[in-house]
Amino acid sequence: MGPVIAAVSGVTHVLDRPAVRQLSLFGVEANDPATGDLAGLLAGPGEVVRMGGTARVSIVVDAAWRVHVLVAELARRGLSASWIGRVEEQHGVRTSYTTRLAPLSASWLRGTAKRPPPGFFLNGPRLRLWAAAAGRAEQLGFVLRLGPADEGCWEAVGAALAAIGLPGVLLDPGAGGPGYRITGRRRLARLAELVGDRPPAAPPAQWPGGVA
Repeated sequence: MGPVIAAVSGVTHVLDRPAVRQLSLFGVEANDPATGDLAGLLAGPGEVVRMGGTARVSIVVDAAWRVHVLVAELARRGLSASWIGRVEEQHGVRTSYTTRLAPLSASWLRGTAKRPPPGFFLNGPRLRLWAAAAGRAEQLGFVLRLGPADEGCWEAVGAALAAIGLPGVLLDPGAGGPGYRITGRRRLARLAELVGDRPPAAPPAQWPGGVA
């Protein structure tokens, strides 16, 4: 929205009008937290397992700050989580088994293999969890890591990124992947818009959009 032009006593003044932030239909602010958001972890290197009528989600991350962010995000969705395997550059986050995650496991598991369900999509909350768990900023853009053993998921995940205006370049393991690298000022700005404000525990240089 541009400036307002006003005439006072025959003199024209330009009045600054505060910028209005327009909410994205896919962004964090437009979606209430839900257990289905954990699909963002499964789009990356997260895993889901079933036990009877319950399920749990777990993911290995490379820094302690990611654990703090994920535990807080999971709590917002009414899920308790544990910090496991505290060794250098290898930290695990694991939810408790709960019936609330059973629908997620039913849609993602083909036997024991993880596969995105038909109609899989990404939005702000799902991207936020993915970025918190497995996103990294680099000179060429922002990379969202994938599961090394999840090759059967990569194509569908890439299509879901493209569908929300974030087409990425698939990096193979030899190029620092597997993961999707998002580049370009407009795409990076859209990613930052979708994932929302930087969590306090996240280093500014590692969150989409940089310093908050």
